[in-house]
Amino acid sequence: MSDPTSTSAVPQRSEGPTLQAVALSKHFPMHRGGRGGNVGPRRVVHAVDNINLSLYSGEITALVGESGSGKSTVARVLTRLYPPTSGEIFLGGSPARARHGRAFRRYLSDVQMVFQDPFSSLNAIHTVEYQLSRPLKNYGVASSRRDVADGVASLLEQVNLTPPGQFSEKYPHELSGGQLQRVAVARALAARPKVLLADEPVSMLDVSIRLGVLNLLAQLVDELDLALLYITHDIASARYFAKDTLVMYAGQLVEGGPSELVIQEPSHPYTKLLVSSAPDPRRRGMRTEAGSAGEPPSLINPPKGCRFHPRCPFAMPVCSQEQPPLTNLDRGTWVRCWLHADAAHGAPGSGSRPAPNGSGGGGPEDVSVTK
Repeated sequence: MSDPTSTSAVPQRSEGPTLQAVALSKHFPMHRGGRGGNVGPRRVVHAVDNINLSLYSGEITALVGESGSGKSTVARVLTRLYPPTSGEIFLGGSPARARHGRAFRRYLSDVQMVFQDPFSSLNAIHTVEYQLSRPLKNYGVASSRRDVADGVASLLEQVNLTPPGQFSEKYPHELSGGQLQRVAVARALAARPKVLLADEPVSMLDVSIRLGVLNLLAQLVDELDLALLYITHDIASARYFAKDTLVMYAGQLVEGGPSELVIQEPSHPYTKLLVSSAPDPRRRGMRTEAGSAGEPPSLINPPKGCRFHPRCPFAMPVCSQEQPPLTNLDRGTWVRCWLHADAAHGAPGSGSRPAPNGSGGGGPEDVSVTK
C-alpha cells in the first residue's frame, strides 16, 4: 500500500489508492456574538479532525457513524465542495490542490457524488434527458446531438431504467424515489468518474427498494472498476455491502478494517454500541455490555482525550486526558482505544475491564488515524 501512513494491519495491494486523504481536517468558523458580530472569542466547529483514508478501484469502503459525526463533511471535502482546513487529498497519487483550471475540472469529473435526497438533488423543472445531457456536454463526453442522445440512453440502461425512452422525457415528480436515485447515479456516471461518493444513498428510499439500489451500486463498482465510499448510519448494511468499514465518531475515525471483522467482533466501545443498536432478532431485546447513555459531544468544544469517554462504560482516567494511540490488532483491524493500546504506548493492559467512569471534558485535540 502506498499510503505514507499505512500500518501493518492493512493488507498490501498491488496498486495504490485511487483517492487518498492524509491528515484531513475541516473546521467551520462561527460568527462571534454581540452587536456587530465582533464580540467574544472566535470559535470553530471541529467537523472533521485529522483523518486518513484510502479508496481503491473495484472496492467499496463504508464510513459509518451517528448523525452529526462528520461523515457527510468528509464526502464534501473529498468532492471539493468544501476546501479542507488542513491535510492533503491525492487522486491517483497526485495532490489535488488546484481550485480552478483544467486540473480542477479533471478532478471534478473523476470524483462524483450521489446525494442522500434524490428529490432535492435533481432539478424539478427539467426532464431526465436534460439532467443527464448536461454533464455529458460539460465534461466533453459527448458533443453532437446524436452522441448526447445515445449517451443518455446508455446511462439509463446502466442503472436499469429501461426502456430508456420511457424515462428520458419524464420530470422528477413523475418518478418514484428509487427511480430518482437511479437517475442521480446515472448523472454521476455521466462524467465517467473513477471515484463515487454515495452519501446515505438509500436512507430516503422505501425499505423494499433499498437492496436494489445497493446491488446496482455494487454491480457498477465491478463493471466500471470504481472506488466507492458508502456513507451510512446503518452498520448492518455496511457489513452486507462494503469490503472495509471505517467507524467515525465526533469528527474522528476510531476503528477500521474488513467489514466482517469490524462488525462481527467490534473492538471500540462505540462500534459495539452501533452494532448493539442494529436490529437483531437473535438478541431478543437484550442490551450488550457496550450500552451507553448520553449524546454525541459538541464539536465546538470536543472533550479532551478520547471523544467517546463521557459515554463509555469502560472509561479510565487516561481516557479523559490523552488521545488513544492507533493499535493494530492481530486479526487484521485497527482501533483507537486505551483498552487495546499496546504496552509500548504506555497504556493500561490490553483488554482490561475497568469500572465505568464518566468523568472528563476539555478542549479539542488532533489525532492522525490510518486505515
